[in-house]
Amino acid sequence: MGCGSCSTGGGCSPAGCKSNGSCLTNGCSKLDVYDWLSHMDMPVNYKPFPIVEIKFKGSRKEFFLNNDNIYLENGDLVVVEATTGGYDIGHVSITGELVRMQMTKRRVKEEDILKKIYRRATPADVDKWKAAKDMEWETMHSARKLALSLNLSMKLSDVDYQADKSKATFYYTAEGRVDFRELIKKMAESFRIRIEMRQIGMRQEASRLGGIGSCGRELCCSTWLTDFKTVSTSAARYQNLSLNTLKLAGQCGKLKCCLNYELDTYMDALKHIPDNVNYLKTLKGDARLQKTDIFKKQMWFSYPREESWIAVPLARVKEIQQMNRDGVLPDDLLVFVEVEKEPIKALDYENVVGQDSLTRLDERNRNNAKKKNKNRNKNKPNPNNPNGAPNNNQPKPANVSAPQNTSGQPKQQGPRPEGGNNNPNRNRNRPNRNRNKPNRPDGNSGSGGGDQPNQ
Repeated sequence: MGCGSCSTGGGCSPAGCKSNGSCLTNGCSKLDVYDWLSHMDMPVNYKPFPIVEIKFKGSRKEFFLNNDNIYLENGDLVVVEATTGGYDIGHVSITGELVRMQMTKRRVKEEDILKKIYRRATPADVDKWKAAKDMEWETMHSARKLALSLNLSMKLSDVDYQADKSKATFYYTAEGRVDFRELIKKMAESFRIRIEMRQIGMRQEASRLGGIGSCGRELCCSTWLTDFKTVSTSAARYQNLSLNTLKLAGQCGKLKCCLNYELDTYMDALKHIPDNVNYLKTLKGDARLQKTDIFKKQMWFSYPREESWIAVPLARVKEIQQMNRDGVLPDDLLVFVEVEKEPIKALDYENVVGQDSLTRLDERNRNNAKKKNKNRNKNKPNPNNPNGAPNNNQPKPANVSAPQNTSGQPKQQGPRPEGGNNNPNRNRNRPNRNRNKPNRPDGNSGSGGGDQPNQ
């Protein structure tokens, strides 16, 4: 997005233009104005307001007459009449009816405006204006060296050259009056230009230089704030802020302007807070005030030799104050009232959206996961099965119980017959190992359950 305050119209950086290193406003959004009347149609017989507001370097804005009815828009570079002769170049800030409102706000009359707009700035005017702006940095450093050589207790903060290089305005800050007549003589001899000295305050200096505040944003005085009001320490005291000058002071060395932003809200909230409440007398002891929450309307008290604080509403504080005036001491700061719990009533409405619970999908996913795990365990190969058959196809062995000996006599173990086993069911579930083997040369197949005697 282009910068309206830069001469080239290109992109800008927070410190100024990327193209030429200097920006009229020390940033692209310094004192910009939004024309909220631009989308409104004016009457047919409406005559444009003949006065235009022009902004210059820093926060300087002035009103000029547009007698030639030049069509101007916000951000246009124009050549205007200077105060002490010559001409200057500035940017159009406001046009139309907003200028009338701004003049009413500043209490400026139309009869008091005498300076006028000459023309739109030509390329030759812009080149000369850029050359004058390029001389400001070197001129300021030379002037600071001259002020140090004269041992003047002043600080030169900024220099503003006129577009025609006929005049230079030096802005300085000082605690008291400074005799700079000798300084003006030396600067006039060195720079060969008319010199004007202007003393400004600390806040005006910060607004001209710009910077980043402790909040992380650009300084209010360098972006939108134009009216500087006095800020006192009572503003911090009303807001319960610590009176630490390092935290309350801004870059200008004065108290921050933002301390006045919420002061009216705190003043309205403090109207309901009782005054002179240092302690409250009770039968348990004197409770001293520790903290006050203005917006929650609560005050914290603590008893001696106790570390815990007790939050007391303002209504209870006022009640105890009145009791102490009457010579009555309450039992405690708070009144504990037993509240009867009402039975929970059944809801008398019907779920018209659906009777399913919100966790129905979770239960369904959980059941599906269980089924998947069960099928996965069934399909695992059995290590005891050499053929690799799954568990679900493997027949379970029958639980055959051995015959019990009821005679009480010891079991006799006779010799095992040559052609078979004692237990006929022993090899019933044994896998057939010779199923796939070829027939023996003697004519016997390998599918027999036991060893056959040789014939």
